[in-house]
Amino acid sequence: MKKSVYSLVLADDVVEAIDELAYSMNTSRSNLINQILAEKVSLMTPEMRMRDIFSRIEQLMDGRFQLLDQSSDTMISIKSPLKYKYKPTVKYSIELYRSFEGAVGKLKISLRTQSSRLIQTMNEFFKLWKSVEDNYLSQIFRGGVPWEASGLSFSREFYAPSGSGLSDLQIADSIGGYINMIDAAIKIYFEHCDSPQSARQKISELYAGYLNKGVAVI
Repeated sequence: MKKSVYSLVLADDVVEAIDELAYSMNTSRSNLINQILAEKVSLMTPEMRMRDIFSRIEQLMDGRFQLLDQSSDTMISIKSPLKYKYKPTVKYSIELYRSFEGAVGKLKISLRTQSSRLIQTMNEFFKLWKSVEDNYLSQIFRGGVPWEASGLSFSREFYAPSGSGLSDLQIADSIGGYINMIDAAIKIYFEHCDSPQSARQKISELYAGYLNKGVAVI
């Protein structure tokens, strides 16, 4: 949705109230006014779609997850505990793009720890995970699934078929399902890290089950 600059004459009290509300919602004055006007004329904006998608994703998260404070209109973060000494948590941040075709968003997974053993195990998991994804999605991502790694931060974009016109529900169910799946896979790996072949088989079966359900966003 294209945006342009317009001049408006507004009462100071109105602007002050808008600014307070925008601050409480972690958004800007311009964006909040845009949302209010869009709702008034029954126009769906990308931000409204994002709210609907995030709301649905939150509903898909089971008791393993805790929703964190939303830092922006385009991103939510949740965390899940990992059964390991020192009780670390895995953080999942989902960012949505304003375009809902092609690259629709990005998932960032991060873990804060000083444990060298935990760092090593997490890196070993992502090597295995990328191998599993590359195997199942080789016809879609010829050069491999686009994972990026930096320290203990891992990120991956989600893609929708060009011109598919996916609904908010389809996008949310695919991304929410993916987060549930990869969180379960991390826990499986940590339970079976002493038996890599067993861990790979279980995780591969988990991934196949996710795809077999029918996924709109990869």
